[in-house]
Amino acid sequence: MPQIIFLPHEEICPDGLVIDVESGITICDAALNNHIEIEHACEKSCACTTCHVYIREGMDSLNENTEDEDDLLDKAWGLDPDSRLSCQTVVGDDDLVVEIPKYTINMVSENH
Repeated sequence: MPQIIFLPHEEICPDGLVIDVESGITICDAALNNHIEIEHACEKSCACTTCHVYIREGMDSLNENTEDEDDLLDKAWGLDPDSRLSCQTVVGDDDLVVEIPKYTINMVSENH
């Protein structure tokens, strides 16, 4: 069973968190199931970038980006080569290290 290591985020996850997850779950769902309130303004339909994360370790075990995801990532705040949308990123068999960006482009947090 792989682990996701969420690095500390000042507001969402101040102490960081290590969770065990089943392969096949998205990073967004894994976070939400473990009380990490990652934004997901489009309700996980790949229509925004509020669930943008950085995959610091384990990228090779994840599903491939879709063209829709790549198009949206171009609009994400702080885009880097390790960027993914957590609602579209399916956990494989390897452990992951995930960093939540400091900002999103969401102007109004809906406090999901």
